[in-house]
Amino acid sequence: MRPAWKSPHGRPLPAIGNGLLVMGILNLTPDSFSDGGKFVDTNAALAHARHLLANGADVLDLGAESTRPGHAAIDAETELGRLLPVLKAVRAEFPEAPISVDTFKAEVAARALEAGADILNDIHGGRHRMASGRSPMCEIAARAGAPLILMHNRATPAPDPVFWDEFLGGLRQSVQLALTAGIPASQLWLDPGFGFGKTPAQNLECVRGLDRVKTLGFPVLLATSRKSTLGLVLSGAPVDARLEADKAVSAWGAALGADMLRVHDPAALRPVLDTINAIKSGLLWQKPPFPPPVPSGQPK
Repeated sequence: MRPAWKSPHGRPLPAIGNGLLVMGILNLTPDSFSDGGKFVDTNAALAHARHLLANGADVLDLGAESTRPGHAAIDAETELGRLLPVLKAVRAEFPEAPISVDTFKAEVAARALEAGADILNDIHGGRHRMASGRSPMCEIAARAGAPLILMHNRATPAPDPVFWDEFLGGLRQSVQLALTAGIPASQLWLDPGFGFGKTPAQNLECVRGLDRVKTLGFPVLLATSRKSTLGLVLSGAPVDARLEADKAVSAWGAALGADMLRVHDPAALRPVLDTINAIKSGLLWQKPPFPPPVPSGQPK
């Protein structure tokens, strides 16, 4: 049995393998592709954190720098200025909620962990500012004892004939960076990087063959929510009209071994997620309790 992943702060993290987990997205940016600008105010961000947790998010993922195509890069201090007030407010109100921070900068990761974050979610798979084969992000995670999600990413798409070799090879290289830095294998997750350094067809291919990612031996986060490839599949559907595609990808990904979905709106996906987890339970499934019927003539 795989050892449980652990927060550096000792708080429990959701069990892996007992059902599909949900990571709720909390963007603190003015320019994210989906909900940029909605939660830049700390009170608005805190209210959305409440909404995500109330609607089934197992983990909150706080991100303070947009990584959409054409995004404007920001420095670490700007990112921390957006991130830390919300992180501290969420941690104060929800002392036991698992919090992930979506950053590729080691200095941001270190400050976030000090402020109470539990998990690091790195879109560059530990490769940002590498020097002499050493990963600053992996070293920060190793020193703190924090779980690290390693995403596949590359500057330009690989040619289709070598896609799978490059794709799986890139994930293996990120894993090796993390293990060399001293992170236990039980603290590592993989993310296929849907929408990052891939053609639309390659994005779909990495979901189609997600079971091949699972063969690497690590839990998998699937982060496809509302992304542009799904809009293309739906004949150019805008961001707010991609829910049906999100549902389809959730079901497909779960069937091929995804362990957690990163989503914008857990409430909208709740019927799909409940059904997926019921199917995963199989013979162990039990009917949830329903509220008692309201007597005739009484207000509902």
